Amino acid sequence: MKGEMSCPRCGRSPQPPGAWSNRWTCGEHGEIFPLSPVAAPSARLARQLGERSDVPLWLVWPLMRGWVVGALLSAGDDVHGVQGTAVAISGPNPFGGAADLVLVAEEQDVGLGAGLAGVEGRDPGDAVKAEPQARVEVDGRTVPLWCVTGHPDRAVYAGHWDGRWLWMILRPHMAGALLLEDLVLADLRMLGSEAEMLPYGAPPPWLAARYGYDQ
Repeated sequence: MKGEMSCPRCGRSPQPPGAWSNRWTCGEHGEIFPLSPVAAPSARLARQLGERSDVPLWLVWPLMRGWVVGALLSAGDDVHGVQGTAVAISGPNPFGGAADLVLVAEEQDVGLGAGLAGVEGRDPGDAVKAEPQARVEVDGRTVPLWCVTGHPDRAVYAGHWDGRWLWMILRPHMAGALLLEDLVLADLRMLGSEAEMLPYGAPPPWLAARYGYDQ
């Protein structure tokens, strides 16, 4: 399926800037930063996205055994640049079968993480006011994560890093057990030549179905 720009929250096709607005506009969610279609990832695509993004491209590092990078997504426009990124990885589910983990970095009010998680609104809401339920490590620092209620087939966690939202969305829900491990995140932009050696695979079908697949 040939992909088109889409709303990061609902996946619908937005209207481009025009006479009435200088922003992309979704009929349901108003002004948005549109999401580029899902594309099969590669070292070249990762490098190109990293060069034009001021937002991290989060990746579990080192990548778990048997896992591959399945998709790279970005939300933004020509005026404001990249405002949100998502890296989808796929591999073995601790409880059997396959699992997907999508790591999102975004500025405030973009809504990419919420859209992928099936969360109403543009951010995690009041969930982050409770005690954190998980954590990851970034640059030697512990980042607390809060469990967020989203789509029933997903385990959703969100936190903050450097003033931006950090989301971890796991599918199916039971794959959330991965966060019981001591996961370390790295910014794909900073991996240099190691990014060239990553195993790249195919986009998760549910992502391609929601946002379009640019083959």
